[in-house]
Amino acid sequence: MPYSVNLPSGSGQATLVNSTQADGKTYEQLRLECLQKGKLFEDPDFPAIGDSLFFSQRVPVNFEWKRPGEICKDPKFITGGATRTDICQGQLGDCWLLAAIASLTLHEETLKRVVPHDQSFDRGYAGIFHFQFWQHNKWLDVVVDDRLPCVRNNLVFVHSADNTEFWSALLEKAYAKLNGSYESLKGGSTMEAMEDFTGGVGEMYETKNAPTNLFLILKKAVERGSMLGCSIDITSSAESEAQTTTGLVKGHAYSITGVEEVNYRGAKVQLIRVRNPWGQVEWNGPWSDNSREWSAIDSSEKNRLLHNSLDDGEFWMEFGDFKANYDKIEICNLTPDSLSDDGSKKWEVNLFEGNWIRGSTAGGCRNYIDTFWTNPQFKLRLDHPDDGDKMCSVIVALLQKNRRRLRKEGLDMETIGFAIYEAPDDQDHQGKDFFRYNGSKARSRSYINMREVSERFRLPPGNYLLVPTTFQPHHEADFLIRIFSENKAGAMYVHENTLHESLFSRKEVKFDGLTLNTCHSIINLMDVDNTGMLEFEEFKVFWEKLKKWIMLFLAYDTDRSGRMSSYELRSALNAAGMNLNNKILQLLGLRFADENFDIDFDDYLTCIVRLENMFRVFQALDKQKKGVINLNMMQFLMLSMNI
Repeated sequence: MPYSVNLPSGSGQATLVNSTQADGKTYEQLRLECLQKGKLFEDPDFPAIGDSLFFSQRVPVNFEWKRPGEICKDPKFITGGATRTDICQGQLGDCWLLAAIASLTLHEETLKRVVPHDQSFDRGYAGIFHFQFWQHNKWLDVVVDDRLPCVRNNLVFVHSADNTEFWSALLEKAYAKLNGSYESLKGGSTMEAMEDFTGGVGEMYETKNAPTNLFLILKKAVERGSMLGCSIDITSSAESEAQTTTGLVKGHAYSITGVEEVNYRGAKVQLIRVRNPWGQVEWNGPWSDNSREWSAIDSSEKNRLLHNSLDDGEFWMEFGDFKANYDKIEICNLTPDSLSDDGSKKWEVNLFEGNWIRGSTAGGCRNYIDTFWTNPQFKLRLDHPDDGDKMCSVIVALLQKNRRRLRKEGLDMETIGFAIYEAPDDQDHQGKDFFRYNGSKARSRSYINMREVSERFRLPPGNYLLVPTTFQPHHEADFLIRIFSENKAGAMYVHENTLHESLFSRKEVKFDGLTLNTCHSIINLMDVDNTGMLEFEEFKVFWEKLKKWIMLFLAYDTDRSGRMSSYELRSALNAAGMNLNNKILQLLGLRFADENFDIDFDDYLTCIVRLENMFRVFQALDKQKKGVINLNMMQFLMLSMNI
């Protein structure tokens, strides 16, 4: 249930958020109901039971679910502001989430959206709290009760250094609910949570192997209000948070808060400002707080950079020193729906949702040329180069949906990636030959089993075709693809051709039209209400089936004869989920193949429609006979249905 809420601290905006409760009720509705009844909220959607904790194992210890008032005498939601010291890891491998929460505390406006501050254990307390997360282009309001898993009166998972403060523990619970269970939070990328806190899109760079314009990338990211972090790699656990002679800490998350150029002795010097969230322990090399370099800088320039000599954990470095000392940079770029309306320039964004469906649109990567072309395709038009440039900056972010929640069903992250091609001027869904004879203009650096794969490109103005894929064909998943550009870009989903275009205009299919027998078979299959005709809803279902069958025909006609051999038919039927034994396949060959063992599209369509109808009847009979259907009865069904 979507509803509008005001954003915090005078942003002057409202945003649409969606209630996630099964009954559609909002946080405020549920809280008022509890107050009227004089009862504390108990969340029916995320109950205080073992299944909310783990899905692959039994609860290892005797957990007790306790409310903060049962753990301490005077619980507080937030004490003295939400800071990184409020986040202490418990017995769950979700440090990636905690690192993102620590970064979140450095961005006050964003924090107040994710963690609404007008909540407390005092007046109006009803045992209910709420938090807001971005998921698949929607802001969700996630409600939780305040029963938390404990052992011997101590919180088992995230807790604050102050044992009377509970915002971080409740935030973790809400995120666990969003993803199905606490166990679903084991293992992940900090960027994943940063995106869920902001609706932004993540990029990662290795400073030793970065693009030549990295400084410009960082400068523009800061100007847009993006969240930036950096870190120094460690080679062993013993190096974690070890301090170097220059005052930097290994294996520690830093924030990047400024990127500037200054005039220094007649030359331009690139500087970057870094913050240690500890609030102390700083770089002591060139351009540090009390270094001699600042004496050669004009006083107005100093004031512009807000330079001071306090030991506050924030310091400047020359960009070359920064790249030499730090190893990784993470950028979470904010989208146009970011909180503050401060006039800073934001990314233009185009967004599409889609899916890879087995036997239809799950074509796999370019290694599988016979099916690659069946993947979803998106047309991108870049007309406007970056300001002061001849090239267009584009970030493509491909995100697979709901995979963390699907872990309990035995599914995990698919291996995903994408390729970009220079597109012809027509709007058609490109076929196999296009990809056989045209190389990609750009692509994701690798296929990887992460929630999101993102990449930045610099492309000349023109038309492009974007093809997102799983690595292997026939792997199903839902996806979201976001295309960010500095200036407005045109983008559209390239639909598959219509039936007329696909069958009558394509040279790949030998087709003269549907016979009357085929039309009868279609009506017999789809006429659920037995009217002798197809209603609109019935036709829509058939249309989706027909598109899938067309794609199967084109994908498995591997010799591109326009007809399907009996051998190719076997592969197509398997891909459609119709697993038949050799005896039945022989009968199909005798019924539908010509003297050359070829099957044209009309006979192929008649065959697959009648088979689907037969399977429907077979399943109904099998249910009545309790599994007594044998091969002879199957063959009888085929004969009775003129298969």
